[in-house]
Amino acid sequence: MALIKVIIPAYNEADSIPHVIRDIPDLVDEIIVVSNNSTDLTVENATKAGATVLTENNKGYGYACLKGMDYISKQSIKPDIIVFLDGDYSDYPEQLTEIVAPILEENIDFVVGARSKNLRETGSMTVPQEFGNWLATSLMRLFFNSTFTDLGPFRAIKYPKLLELNMLDKTYGWTVEMQLKVLKKNFSYREIPVKYRNRIGVSKVSGTIKGAIFAGIKILYWIFKYSIKK
Repeated sequence: MALIKVIIPAYNEADSIPHVIRDIPDLVDEIIVVSNNSTDLTVENATKAGATVLTENNKGYGYACLKGMDYISKQSIKPDIIVFLDGDYSDYPEQLTEIVAPILEENIDFVVGARSKNLRETGSMTVPQEFGNWLATSLMRLFFNSTFTDLGPFRAIKYPKLLELNMLDKTYGWTVEMQLKVLKKNFSYREIPVKYRNRIGVSKVSGTIKGAIFAGIKILYWIFKYSIKK
C-alpha cells in the first residue's frame, strides 16, 4: 500500500478547511495543513478536523508548500506520493483517488487535476484565471510541446520526483514552476478531468487585481526562464 500525504496551504480558510479535510479519502496517511499567517480560526478548525497543522508566517503559496515539504523531510518514513490541494473547498477532495490512480496503476510520475469547462460550476473561475491558464498552457505547448491544459492546484507527484524538482518559487509561481520542471526533466505526466466549484470565501489571488497581476507576472517569468534555459 502506497504511503500518501496531502499538503494543504491555507490562509484564512476557517470556514472551508473542515469540509476539505472531511472529504479526503481514507487512503491518505496524513493531512498536513499549513496555515499561511492566518488570522482566523483556520488552525483551530483544521486541528479539530484531525489534520497535522503547521504555521508559515511568510505569506505565499510556495512558502506554505515548502513548509509542508520540510516537515515531511524530517520524518523517518517517507511517503510515496504527495498530493497538493487547496483549502478553499473549490476542488472535490474525494477525487483524490482519481488523481493518484495513474501513479499507482501506471507508474506515472505527476498528475494534474484539470478543471475542465464542462465540469466547472458557473463563476468558479474568473476571466483572469481562464486567460492565465490559456496563456500559460499555450506557451508551454509552444516551447515544450506540452499537452497541459490547466495549472490546477489539485495535483499529485511521486515524492522522490518532487525532490528532484528542487522547487524554489515562494509565491504565485509554484504551480507553473512545477509543471515546467516536470517537462524539462521529461517526467511522465497525466491530466485527469476534475470538478470545480465556487470556493468558500474570497480568493487571495484571482479575487484581487493585485493577486491576478502578480500571478500573471510569475507565470510568464517561469515560462520564459525555462524556454531559454539549457
